[in-house]
Amino acid sequence: MSIDRRDLLKLGGLFALSRVARVPERAAPTPAVSAQSPADYTIRIGTGLVELAPDHILSTPVYNGQFPGPLIRLTEERSAVVDVHNDTDTPEQLHWHGQAVPVDVDGAAEVGTPFIPPHGSRRITFTPGPAGFRFYHSHVRAGADLARGQYGGLVGPVYIEPKHNPGDYDREIFLVLKEFEPTLSRGGDMPMNVFTRSGIVKDLQDAGESAMHASLSSGKPHGFEVGYGSFSINGRMLGHGEPIRVKRGDRILFHVLNGRTHVVSLPPATAHGFWIHGSVRLPLTTCIETHA
Repeated sequence: MSIDRRDLLKLGGLFALSRVARVPERAAPTPAVSAQSPADYTIRIGTGLVELAPDHILSTPVYNGQFPGPLIRLTEERSAVVDVHNDTDTPEQLHWHGQAVPVDVDGAAEVGTPFIPPHGSRRITFTPGPAGFRFYHSHVRAGADLARGQYGGLVGPVYIEPKHNPGDYDREIFLVLKEFEPTLSRGGDMPMNVFTRSGIVKDLQDAGESAMHASLSSGKPHGFEVGYGSFSINGRMLGHGEPIRVKRGDRILFHVLNGRTHVVSLPPATAHGFWIHGSVRLPLTTCIETHA
């Protein structure tokens, strides 16, 4: 049987159309790193030094060699591309805390996000939202390994600009509250003192003691608790960070990130006024947005 040139061209056209028809309308995202265009941000997971104080320096996992990780500013409903490189010897997860993103980029293994392999990379594309202050962090289950997960310095701030931003402030300041030097102790052994400069915070102490007594009275074996040897703001312990310098009349928006329980004392009302979560106390000169 012979096929002339015209018939051969017809068959070739039909084959091409059949292949086009099988291409899905919306391709699934791929974890492979693409070199087609530069990413909006690049995050490297590795080990670095955190100088809590001039004579108190720790080696710990961090993002981009620093703590906190670099500030990532995104825009609500505008697609973003982030390259993540895992420079460590163990699989990692980078979780976008507080964002409504697909499973494949969420960064939590328990919902099905693939791990970033040791010395491997992923390019992820997502549409950020909702607007506001969020953060990214490791989502590895550390268990008793106090060198993994959020026991180290794998935390960084994210700010998602709203589509309609009133800009009702003069400056923004991002503060990351983080504890370091974790230790394990047996349940019930950890002191429940909750202090400020003015003394014990009674409500916090009562709540802590009530939860502890309920746990101990159940008769179950004591588990382990994690305590910390140092606490920091933006990687500096109390007395070792630069003060925040403001001008009279400035409206300052503080973005405060807190992943654990921290007791924070604000200056008295005679020095500054604060607006926290919409609750106004005059004189109104400073705004605070918090996220836990």
